[in-house]
Amino acid sequence: MTRKLFYEDSHMREFEAEVLACEPFGEQYKIVLDETAFFPEGGGQYADTGWIGGVRVTDAHEKEGVIFHTAGGPLVPGTKVKGTIDWDERFEKMQQHSGEHIVSGLIHQKFGYDNVGFHLGSDYCTLDFNGPITREELCGIETMANEAVFRNLDIQVSYPSKEELEHIDYRSKIEIEGQVRIVTVPGYDVCACCAPHMDKTGEIGLIKLTDMVNYKGGERISMLCGFRALGDYRQKERNVKAISALLCAREEETAEAVGHLKEEQVRQKGKIASLQQKMLTYKAAEISTDGAVAAVFDPELSGNGPRELMNLLLDRGARVCAVLAGTDEEGYRYVIGSRTEDVRQLCRELNDRFSGKGGGKPEMVQGSLVGKASEIRRFLEEAQP
Repeated sequence: MTRKLFYEDSHMREFEAEVLACEPFGEQYKIVLDETAFFPEGGGQYADTGWIGGVRVTDAHEKEGVIFHTAGGPLVPGTKVKGTIDWDERFEKMQQHSGEHIVSGLIHQKFGYDNVGFHLGSDYCTLDFNGPITREELCGIETMANEAVFRNLDIQVSYPSKEELEHIDYRSKIEIEGQVRIVTVPGYDVCACCAPHMDKTGEIGLIKLTDMVNYKGGERISMLCGFRALGDYRQKERNVKAISALLCAREEETAEAVGHLKEEQVRQKGKIASLQQKMLTYKAAEISTDGAVAAVFDPELSGNGPRELMNLLLDRGARVCAVLAGTDEEGYRYVIGSRTEDVRQLCRELNDRFSGKGGGKPEMVQGSLVGKASEIRRFLEEAQP
């Protein structure tokens, strides 16, 4: 059994221990110490990283009470070594996990929902609940959660006996065998948990619920606490300042300014569409519709332009019309149509000749191909639809 120093002092950064075992593990090594401050992965929280005896520790896991450290180099069994955990990483994880307890406890109190999923990643944290929550309700939960932070309450850890546990109303995602470790935030949450936590709620710093989505009939909530919340605020502040400068608007008015810009964009798109339609009408009037296939090459056409020009030429009496947009270097996007002929055979022959892809209905096909405009035009002029 490994003595778990992280339970005795969650703020322990350095420790000394004896190396009990060291075995190769692929290109790395698995090291066992008699005691450790490295928390192994568990309870939705990934493992601590750091250094032992000068070698880098990238992971830790527990099996039957023994903690195995995954390290980049070997250590000699029987020697004493110094261990150092990556404190900034540990502190940040404890901020998220302690904040999660407060939020989950409040949601359980208010709605009776259970936390059925918790993932603490390296840059985000999600909480899954088995019931619906509105954004207004979530805003209220966020306010109450931060009130718990500002009260700077003691976060308590206890190991009740089986008899005592029968009289404690606590949250737990799984059935626990053996000793149950209870983490309590007075007035907010009582939960079985194996992870290290803050000593006081004030160390969490700030709880920010950043997003929510419907998930399996309930809600998945994204959360940032402490330094992560501060980093998120700084990034959004930079974004707002940049948008403010670009729009020549005050920071508190950027959303309104973007709304006006979007409205103007919609109006301009309408004008552009109208002008494009007029341009296509003028262009269609100048194109000959004689011959078996009226072929048009225009690199400036985009969106629905090729199909609209094709229809205009068919309206003018073209038997078959092929409109191609693109260049010899980048390839062509084509649309071919007819009011009287089945153009699918022409499409197949065109694709075979110019490494094309596409298809459609008898009256219209579309796709893409690669080739030179002069050769494609010659092929279409010689085609027999």
